[in-house]
Parts: sequence; C-alpha cells; structure tokens
Amino acid sequence: MKDIKKLNEYLSNLAVLNIKFHNLHWNVVGKQFVQVHEFTESLYEDFFEKYDEVAEILKMKDQKPLVKIKDYLDNASVKESDKEQFSIDEVLEIVKGDLELMKNLATEIRNSADEENDFEVVAMFEDHVSGYSKNLWFIKSMLS
Repeated sequence: MKDIKKLNEYLSNLAVLNIKFHNLHWNVVGKQFVQVHEFTESLYEDFFEKYDEVAEILKMKDQKPLVKIKDYLDNASVKESDKEQFSIDEVLEIVKGDLELMKNLATEIRNSADEENDFEVVAMFEDHVSGYSKNLWFIKSMLS
C-alpha cells in the first residue's frame, strides 16, 4: 500500500475516537440514556478491534504503525471533545459526523488499495465501510 499516511491517519482516528466515544458513553444524559450508552459502547469496542486490525495490516505490509498518543493527535482528522455532558441528540449528531468522516476515509483507502491490487486492505476496508453504513442507518433512524 503506497499511501501509508492515510492508514496511519485512519489508525490515529480510531485511537482518538475510542477515547472520545468513551466520553460520550459516560456523559450522555436523557430519556434514551441506556440505549445511547450501550450504542456508544458497541462503537468504541468496534473501534478498538479495527485499531488492532489496521496496526496489524500495517505490520504485515512491513510498515510501522503509529504508537504514541501525541502522534495520534497530530495525525487524526477527527477532533476530541471538551464537553463533560451531552444530550442524546448531541451524542447522535457527533457520532453521525465522525462515522461519516470514517466511512469516507475508509472508502478512500479501499479504493486506493484496489488500484494497487492490495486485496487484504480492500477486503478489510470493505467491511469497515459496510459497518459504518449500518451504524449511520441506525443513527438516522434514532434521529427521526
């Protein structure tokens, strides 16, 4: 894979989102607390699995995944959140924006890998894109 920078950006995003979504998970308030609390937990657990997969695919390609928190913050395209309390709608809008960003980045990485006949990255990122699409559908339904 030629574009290792994009894979490290994606890895950095996963690291930042894991922490960011813990914040949302712990600090959401409202009538649908339990549902959104559980939903955000499922998302950060998924981010952690993806984080490990992406680091491993980088290693398989004889590349070095980023490993320092400072490097993740410097290379991430998602932003941290400073707030300490979130309404249900705020959480869903934040999650929606971040998942859209991740879906677009995953699609870009997938397409670039396809041009290079990098089947392992293509397969991995097709699954990632599909997962983001499903969760975005969930959010759209919750916001209706």
